[in-house]
Formats: sequence, C-alpha cells, structure tokens
Amino acid sequence: MGVRSPAAAVPHATTELQRQQALLKTGALQNAILNSASFSIIATDEKGIIQLFNVGAERMLGYQAAEVVNKINPSDIHDPQEVLARAQSLSRELGTPITPGFEALAFKASRGIEDSYDLTLICKDGSRFPAIVSITALRDDYNDIIGYLLIGTDNSVRKQVEVELKKAMAAAEKANLAKSDFLSSMSHELRTPLNAILGFAQLMESDPTPQTAAQKDSTGQILQAGWYLLDLINEILDLALIESGRLLLSQEPMALDEVLRDCQAMIEPLANKYRVTLSFCHLDAPCYVHADRTRVKQVLINLLSNAIKYNHAGGAVVVECSVQSDQRVRISVKDTGQGLEPDQLARLFEPFNRLGQENGSEEGTGIGLVMTKRLVELMGGAIGVASTVGTGSVFWVELSRAAEPTLAANPDETLAHLPTLIPHDPALRCVLCVEDNPANLRLIEQLVARRPHTRLLSAGDATVGIELARAHQPEVILMDINLPGISGIRALAILRQDPLTRHIPVIAVSANAMPRDIRKGLDAGFFGYLTKPIKVNEFMEALDLALAHALNPENAASDIAVAAGAN
Repeated sequence: MGVRSPAAAVPHATTELQRQQALLKTGALQNAILNSASFSIIATDEKGIIQLFNVGAERMLGYQAAEVVNKINPSDIHDPQEVLARAQSLSRELGTPITPGFEALAFKASRGIEDSYDLTLICKDGSRFPAIVSITALRDDYNDIIGYLLIGTDNSVRKQVEVELKKAMAAAEKANLAKSDFLSSMSHELRTPLNAILGFAQLMESDPTPQTAAQKDSTGQILQAGWYLLDLINEILDLALIESGRLLLSQEPMALDEVLRDCQAMIEPLANKYRVTLSFCHLDAPCYVHADRTRVKQVLINLLSNAIKYNHAGGAVVVECSVQSDQRVRISVKDTGQGLEPDQLARLFEPFNRLGQENGSEEGTGIGLVMTKRLVELMGGAIGVASTVGTGSVFWVELSRAAEPTLAANPDETLAHLPTLIPHDPALRCVLCVEDNPANLRLIEQLVARRPHTRLLSAGDATVGIELARAHQPEVILMDINLPGISGIRALAILRQDPLTRHIPVIAVSANAMPRDIRKGLDAGFFGYLTKPIKVNEFMEALDLALAHALNPENAASDIAVAAGAN
C-alpha cells in the first residue's frame, strides 16, 4: 500500500480553502442582502406566518422583527380593501373562489406562477406607501412548499411621477382644447369683418362707374389680400376642428377623375402665373375612392400649390394615379423643384414649420402640410414623400378604393310607376338643393325633373344655400349634412331663425346613416331624413310630402310624422 507524499496533499488543501472562502463569500452576500435597507425581505412558513423580517422591512414598515415574526402574516400589513379587490380579481380570472387574506397574495405563487403585485403597505404608525412586491414559493427537496419569500420595493417615487405625469397630460389637454376653442372662436369672429371687406371691395370692382388705374389697382390689392386672409382663417379653423375632434367628414364613393378635373381647372391659373407646366393623368376606366370629396380636393390643391410655388420657371408638375392593390389607389404629385434635405423631410409635417422659407417670397403659415396629413389620415388614407435635392419631390396620397355607387337597378322604370304630384298652384314651383357633390346633384336634378312645374336651384355650400333660400323662397330645401364651412344642421338652425325661411320644409340628404345621426337630424327639425345612396322611391315620396306640406301646412301636419318615421 502506497504512502501519499506531502506534495500530493497540497491540491486537496487548496480546494478545501477555496470552498471555505466561497462559503464565506456566499454568507457575506446573504448577510448583505438580508441586512439591506433598500428593499424589504419577508419570509413566511407554509401557512403564511412571518418567519423572517429583514432590516429593509423594518425601515420601510416601522416594525421590529420581534413584533411580527411568528405573530402575523403579510396580508395583515396590506391595505385590506386592496387585498379584497385582488381576491375578487383572481376569482374572476381563474374561475375559482379566492379567500381574501394571505391566500389572495400567495395563490399564484403556490401554483408555480411568477407573480408580482402593486399594493399599498400599511406601516406601524398607520402611514401608507405604494409598493411593488414579488412573491415566490419556497420548496424543499420533495417539491413541497415550506414557505414564501416576498421581496418589496417602495413605489412612492414612481407613483408620484405617474400622478404628476397625469396632471401634466390633463393640463396639456386642457390647454390644447382651450387653444382649439380660441382658434375656432376667433376664426368665426374674423369672418364677419372680412365678409364686409370682401363684399364692399367686390361691389367697388363691379361698380359701373369707371375707376382710375390707381383705384383698380387698390381694389385688386384689397381683394387679393382679403381672399388670402380668408384662406388662412379657413386653414386655422380646420386645424382647430381636427385637434378638438370636431371636424365632420362626409365620406362616400366618389369618382377620382371628376376630382382631378376640378383640381386641374382650379390650379391652372396658378401654374400659368409661375410659368410651370401641368400634366394630369387620364384614367382609362372610372375609379372610385371612399373619401370626402371636398377634403380630397383640399388635399390635392394644397400639394399642387406647393409643387408649383416651390418650383422654378419652366419647371413641371406631373399628377399620376396608380392602383396599389384591390383596396388602395395612389395619387402622386411630382415636381421639378429644388428638393428637400433629409433633415427637412424629418420635420416636414411639423405644425408652423416652414423649413427655412419664413423669409422667402412665398407667404404661408406652415400648417398646410400638417392639415393635409391629418385630413388624409382621418379619411383612412396615408401620405408620404420622396425627395432628391436638386431634382425635385414626389408627394403621394393613398385612399381606399370603392365600388361604383348604384342607386337603382333601373331608375327610369322605377320612376315610370311613381305617381305624379299635381301642384294646386299652376305656377312654377322651386326646390333648392344644397349639395357639394356634383354626382349627387346631377342625380337629384334628374329626379326633380320628373315633377311637372318644378325647377331646381342648387348651391355647393350652406352659406350660398341660405342666401338663395332668402332670395327665392323655395317650397322645399334638400340639404346635405356635412357641407364645407357651415354644416347642414347649423344651416337649418339659421333658416329656422329667419322669418323669411322658417316655414320652408327642409329634407336632410346625407351619407351619415347611423341611427343616432338620423335621430339627431330629426330632433334638429328636419322635415325628413334621407340617407345616401338615395333610394328613388323614398326620395320621391319625401319630396311629394314636402311639396304638399308647402301648399297646405295645416292639413299636411300628419305627413311630417310619416316622413320622419319612414326615414
């Protein structure tokens, strides 16, 4: 049997020394953790009775370990109402009744589910503080639960930050609403004197008395500045309405080629002034998008105006359309301007940021593109831009495709069987239609033409419609709800306040077809409420009832209820 040499025993001694040092280090770490004042450590037995209460727990809660060990469980130092609420929440979540108390705190941990909760702890002196507590089940070698470990941290700072953040957000929201209300109010207030300025300037311009060259120039300057100011007021008002969530949209299937033709006619004078060539695509087949016609024109005119104004003499602007998918259509506006730097692109849609053009020759507020982006997004679309310095930019807008609207399988056949209303008065009767969508207006023109001795007046917005109503005293008014500027409901209120027009029956014709929209319209005082797409029979019946009511309001009182109830 061999004898171990002293040299052979050295490695064993070294290993033992390392093990003892490791144990000492582990013990030191354990002591440091248990004695840490930064967080509380509470250990319980399997029944939840506290067995360990470290220095951090003593500091946070004000108890000495001897006051709680073997005497209470952790739920006794929690807010009882919050513990009850946790038990009820767990009962609903897990589908089993949970007893308020320590079971509510340890239920998930006892089933091996990682758990931490945010509850209020109650100190010995009765004071309270919010804490985040992590709870874990302690198990022996046989996987049986022998206790629970709860590690808690004071959450007061985070809670205070959350409270302050909520206050700041509430204050910011209040300030934002106040700003929007102020802008909206001021915009309306500014319109009154501006209306007089533009009105009298137009009278001066059209006065048959010849003006001198200087007078003509002065009048032209007043009109130019007045119309520009009106555009700015409208921009600010729209932005205020969007930010306050009060902008109304009238989204319905609309023909894209019609809008593009309108935009081309509207923007060509500006292109000629800046000597920029315009090129619009021609669609091979009808293309419909689901959007607000007035707002789509506003978006495209703004993009086209920028493409022209920030171009160069002899430059070009090209409008293209492409079908992106079965759901989307893209309209692109490409210019040959100076292009945008990457940092300018990053700030392009910031409110009131003109990207260094403040001192340039072009006037503006810096909210046009912000308005454009928000309008597109409100219509469920998307907007983007690509730009190369020295080459130009391409702004694009994507809108949702829509099927071509169908109003009746065979409208002529349907109309042929409709009874004709014979007016008691043989004089020509007048119907006024206030509608900003040309396609809808054309349809209504054809329908009204089926009634003998009836003529149709039309207006593209409520302001013009109100003036026509006052001047021509129509028997019936057909009113869209979502109109540019004044809404149909507001226009109805104005008509009802005027002795000249309060007697005229007004029928709402709107794409707002939700029951609450219909009820709101009828409550506002509309004679009837028709929804788009128009149903020919319902439209003609409502028109006949309204014409009959205009002839004899007393005997037609019951007709009002029929018209309202039917729609």
